[in-house]
Amino acid sequence: MNVEDLRLFVTTLDAGSFTAAADTLGVTKQYVSRRVAALEALLGVRLLNRTTRRLQATELGLLLYDKATTILADLRDAQELVSAQGASLRGTLRVSAPMTFATLHLSQVLPLFMQQHPHINLEIDLNDRAVDLLADGYDMSIRIGTLEDSSLIAKRLTDMQTILCASPDYLKKHGTPANLDELQQHACLLYGHSRHVEWRLREAGKPRNLSMRGQLRANNGELIRDAAVEGMGIAYLPTFIVGQALESGALLPILEAHWPAPAAVYAVYPQHRQSARAVQVFSDFIKQQIEHLSA
Repeated sequence: MNVEDLRLFVTTLDAGSFTAAADTLGVTKQYVSRRVAALEALLGVRLLNRTTRRLQATELGLLLYDKATTILADLRDAQELVSAQGASLRGTLRVSAPMTFATLHLSQVLPLFMQQHPHINLEIDLNDRAVDLLADGYDMSIRIGTLEDSSLIAKRLTDMQTILCASPDYLKKHGTPANLDELQQHACLLYGHSRHVEWRLREAGKPRNLSMRGQLRANNGELIRDAAVEGMGIAYLPTFIVGQALESGALLPILEAHWPAPAAVYAVYPQHRQSARAVQVFSDFIKQQIEHLSA
């Protein structure tokens, strides 16, 4: 038994007669009749009851018909999938991403993506604010933390830990705060857009948000990190920004028991873009590259 015999059998039942099936397949009526008879002989069962007006499937014929239609559908899906994967991606992909995250992570991996997909035009806007994907015409956005818009499709890329840290010089001069109340008495370096900056921390296992004030506030995490390295104060930043400074000893972690739980980093896109292969391929690529860089 081969796939073409199954396709011929299904077509014959769907058409209702050898003549109609022959017209559909572009072969002779005699050829269709012989192939069905050969299939019955191979299986050792009668598959069709022949009448003067219409062919009718036997019970075993219906069983084979159901299985054959499933096999043919799976085969068609597999062929389409392979063809789609083999086809080159084309078009323009508009992506919004947080500024520092993109600078530190995307900039390292984008050349490889562009090399693998030379017919994709990438437009990447760096903005730490949550954009309106539909209104602003973005295909995808990278977001960190809680997602408020439930109409968006979200794919988890990685987790991000935000920590408290300061330079050895700062801690030597000013001491290490023992608790959150003491923390608020220190020089704190604020990363955010608005004048009201909250540090979301934990105390006794429960969330505690601190309304922070400081001499320096900036909307760029790398600037805040560098200020902390220079001993200007205590910073509250994600590890993807301060990781190398921690490894080198330029910054030291403090108050570990008060750090918040890790926040998720997502690739989000509107529901109508869920099936767009460029969005799927790009988000999968970013996820794989982040995992590789973190390994």
